[in-house]
Amino acid sequence: MLDTQNIRIEDYNYPLPDERIAKFPLLQRDSSQLLIYNQGAIEQHHFANLPAMLPDDVMLVFNNTRVIQARLRFRKATGALIEIFCLEPLAPVDYALSLQSVGSCRWLCLIGNAKKWKEGELQIDFIWQGREIALRAVRGTQHGDGYEIEFAWDDASITFGEVLEVLGELPIPPYLNRATQESDKTTYQTVYSKVEGSVAAPTAGLHFTPAVLDAVRAKGIPTLELTLHVGAGTFKPVKSDTISGHEMHTEYISVSRALIEALCYSPRRVVAVGTTSVRTLESLYYIALTLYRNPNASAEELQVEQWSPYGVNPSLTRKQAMQLLLDYLDRTGADRLVSATRIIIVPGYKFHIVDGIITNFHQPRSTLLLLVSAFVAGDWRTIYDYALSHNFRFLSYGDSSLLWRVDK
Repeated sequence: MLDTQNIRIEDYNYPLPDERIAKFPLLQRDSSQLLIYNQGAIEQHHFANLPAMLPDDVMLVFNNTRVIQARLRFRKATGALIEIFCLEPLAPVDYALSLQSVGSCRWLCLIGNAKKWKEGELQIDFIWQGREIALRAVRGTQHGDGYEIEFAWDDASITFGEVLEVLGELPIPPYLNRATQESDKTTYQTVYSKVEGSVAAPTAGLHFTPAVLDAVRAKGIPTLELTLHVGAGTFKPVKSDTISGHEMHTEYISVSRALIEALCYSPRRVVAVGTTSVRTLESLYYIALTLYRNPNASAEELQVEQWSPYGVNPSLTRKQAMQLLLDYLDRTGADRLVSATRIIIVPGYKFHIVDGIITNFHQPRSTLLLLVSAFVAGDWRTIYDYALSHNFRFLSYGDSSLLWRVDK
């Protein structure tokens, strides 16, 4: 594990001109370019052709999370603008329950211009169904870069989710260097998004259209879903010289019994749509490994820590691991596995579940680029050099790739 933690982030840098960053999406989602990488060979297609490019023996796994309008702007009596960015719920801790809260709730948030808000209460007045309502925010304990914020409002007929719909702003990535537009409310959501909770989109899925999904299913390829609520840490740059100095954020996952059964009993290879799906699927293996070592592990002990996959050489097969998860669901009487993960996937990681990834082109010096490098056994420069020299568009609204795993 020592060699892994000593990976130099500068070795994962590349020149990305601003004009190569897609500031807006294409008018037609599936008209984006698609790079296919397989054992060093590269092909160039359009995303609409993806169903024809997929082998018959795969299943696709999507992250069905939905982005919430997580950015709130308050103005103090002095005129100072205070921005509150909701990261994750604290009370209730469950995303669905918190968004359904009436009267009050508490979230971990980032605060913009925090030095101008040391104490006191912030308030926004707004109209809801003809009634004037006040949303109040009180700053609490600091946790790292974030703060506990207590939200309260004086009308029990409106939920916190509805408050965000009225007052919140969709948090598009900061590297787009532009304000959120009304169109982003549609284009920055996948067509299959369902479960509210993310503060960033699982952008690999933005290329899918109903027509592409229908064509995939018509080919007999199963499409399955999981949920990982993407946190703001997805944009967090690696500032340390080596990856050991980077702290991964906690993300909450929810995986159905049906998906675990498919992973257990089907011989199909797994194609993960997006790095969030990759991190969730690979986390399942290490949750199972914890249960293998300790069948009575608590829910807290099942959470996957950042470096727990390294320095071990587990021999569980995919089927054995998934059977352990099914046994756990049987014992607990649950139909979903709900947990959290801080897993970091970098060169040196051994993949246990995922055989292919559909993903966009990521920022230099990012943990997502390290994940891609791990997946293709270090050959990421071949892929990115090709994309840069063939006019591919980069980052969240950019083009896509289908990468097949390289094992060495």
